[in-house]
Amino acid sequence: MVLSASLHGCLAAIGQGQPPKKPTSIHPRAGFRSSVFLPVSGNVYPLGYYSVTIDIGNPPKPFQLDIDTGSDLTWVQCDAPCTGCTLPRDQLYNPSKNNFVDCKDPICLSVNSPNPPQCKNPNEKCCFQVQYADHGSVLGFIVSDTFPLRLVNGTLSKPHLAFGCGHCLQNRGLHPPTPTAGVLGLGKSKASISSQLSSMGVTKNVFGHCLGDNRGFLFFGADFVPKSGMTWTRMLQSSSDKHYSSGPAELLFGGKPTGIKGVNVIFDTGSTYTYLNLKVYETVLNLIRKDLSGKQLHDVKDKALPICWKGTKPFKSMRDARNYFSTFALSFTGSSNVQLQLPPENYLIVTEQGNVCLGILNGAEAGLGTTNVIGDISLQGKLVIYDNENQMIGWANADCNRKFGSF
Repeated sequence: MVLSASLHGCLAAIGQGQPPKKPTSIHPRAGFRSSVFLPVSGNVYPLGYYSVTIDIGNPPKPFQLDIDTGSDLTWVQCDAPCTGCTLPRDQLYNPSKNNFVDCKDPICLSVNSPNPPQCKNPNEKCCFQVQYADHGSVLGFIVSDTFPLRLVNGTLSKPHLAFGCGHCLQNRGLHPPTPTAGVLGLGKSKASISSQLSSMGVTKNVFGHCLGDNRGFLFFGADFVPKSGMTWTRMLQSSSDKHYSSGPAELLFGGKPTGIKGVNVIFDTGSTYTYLNLKVYETVLNLIRKDLSGKQLHDVKDKALPICWKGTKPFKSMRDARNYFSTFALSFTGSSNVQLQLPPENYLIVTEQGNVCLGILNGAEAGLGTTNVIGDISLQGKLVIYDNENQMIGWANADCNRKFGSF
């Protein structure tokens, strides 16, 4: 469920009223050592996305992919030929006849779940179509090819993974953001990269990300899961929900209850900003405006986002603006003392004009109905882990800008 920055598409934290936690130390654990580590580049503003570069094929060809926990299928722009592709032809994926997946292949069923593919002939090519929340769409064929991946133990693994060969793109200007070649789908289904790597015994079905100011990292496998310092909550289980959802949670502001309870949220790195349903959004906006009463901030128009303020002089960074605002938190009521802290730097941006703008948006205006989405802005500065083996989501404060060498 990708929500592009162009759509104005989401929240994270230093707890007000409680001391900030020391960043969790992140390093590979001894033992299993079957994990993959990938550098991440990007930012919330002004780019609006985070991406990784992955080699595909033999000989390997690099593709920059938008990382997305909100959708399952990985796909790349494909020379089949392509309508709506934005990259030069020599940068497109060029499949051979042997790369195409048959309609009868089990992965084709996973990609098209819950609706089985309509196969007139079991040997015909497996098709796919992905619809995104920003009204963009991708149509194409499922293919399989080599993904050369360097494991943290130094060995090179070359699994054959299934992915989408996208040859008909609509609203490509919205999703994925230029100049990415496609999407790295990290959802829960069997079609996701994490699930495929697990089924082949390459890594465990665990992955995590750490998103910094302009860089970060992504990993597959259990070697980077800290033994302590993580806050964990259980994933919601629903046959109709393929997203990484958790809840219910109570919304706190400045450490105090807001009266908003029963909030379920989706963790979605394909969304730049946080989207809340109308009731929660209006509550958040009213609390912020009340909190700003008497402070030297005034409403201002800014093309970056719908709700913005200016100070007595332009803000240079969030460090200048954060003291005007308080901390939100989501307190997960099904667990003991489990909170996702959302400090000012995880729900606000400072624009090129020196204004401070609200990175929490009205989900109803984006066509999301009652869905609440926690996007990149709220996940910055945190190690977030999706443990599909144990059906848990965890997070901890971390220095995502730290440079990592080889392990």
